[in-house]
Amino acid sequence: MANPKNVHIVQRDNGWGTLREGGQRATQVFDTQAQAIRSGRQMARQGQGELVIHGQDGRIRARDSHGNDPHPPKDRK
Repeated sequence: MANPKNVHIVQRDNGWGTLREGGQRATQVFDTQAQAIRSGRQMARQGQGELVIHGQDGRIRARDSHGNDPHPPKDRK
């Protein structure tokens, strides 16, 4: 099930876009992936969702969660 709080960074014909999960159209399009990541990270923080960064091949290359993470790291004391 799609979570609209999550933001994906995907390559588009005219640049890199920020896309809400489950959406069809990019919210914004930028010239560089770095610009899209900055904007997407802010969107994910505001919605307490997850930032999902896709590479040029469309595969997920990184994730960054914001908000309540139900799985704390194992090395936590």
